[in-house]
Amino acid sequence: MKKVFKNIVRKVVEFFLFLYCKIVYRLKIIGIENIPNEQVIFCSNHRSFIDPPIIRITCKKDARFLARESLAKNRFLAFLGWIFDVIYVKKDSKDIAALKSTLTLLKKGETIALFPEGTRNGIAKGEEVKDGAAFFAIKSGVKVVPVGISGKIKPFHQLTVRYGKPIDFSQYKDPKNKEELEIVTNKIMQEIKNLL
Repeated sequence: MKKVFKNIVRKVVEFFLFLYCKIVYRLKIIGIENIPNEQVIFCSNHRSFIDPPIIRITCKKDARFLARESLAKNRFLAFLGWIFDVIYVKKDSKDIAALKSTLTLLKKGETIALFPEGTRNGIAKGEEVKDGAAFFAIKSGVKVVPVGISGKIKPFHQLTVRYGKPIDFSQYKDPKNKEELEIVTNKIMQEIKNLL
């Protein structure tokens, strides 16, 4: 019963979020046809708190997000985290529990979404890109769909979300190989930048 209730609430929240983004941010969606029917890993740039909801309401999949544990301190974000079954990750540490949970979900055929920058505006700040997305892609063999979110994050200015073509990294076999992780990470980030 609890699961049914949660699914109903989720659909209602998604509907109003979509309506809100369409009206307030004049949301434009490009490349939706690039998303395959199979499970994928969405990797996007990260500029604001609204990025996860935007991907969730436009990707046409039940994507599970990885997010910093500290976000749960905000009641509204904690509510969204509960609704969308967010996987919380402890900041500045190798969160083994979150790692295992994510790998289990991938093995079960679920779709996940994350931000390789690791923090908002990481690209602009020149911060080192995290290799978590590359690790999951190599370990699971699941294709990566790059996502680029661009435009002003201001009311009544157009915000655009672009989905790129899925990238197959199945030729890489060792998720512990630093060279392979770097190659895959750089490829993912380049494809994201091409969509901005």
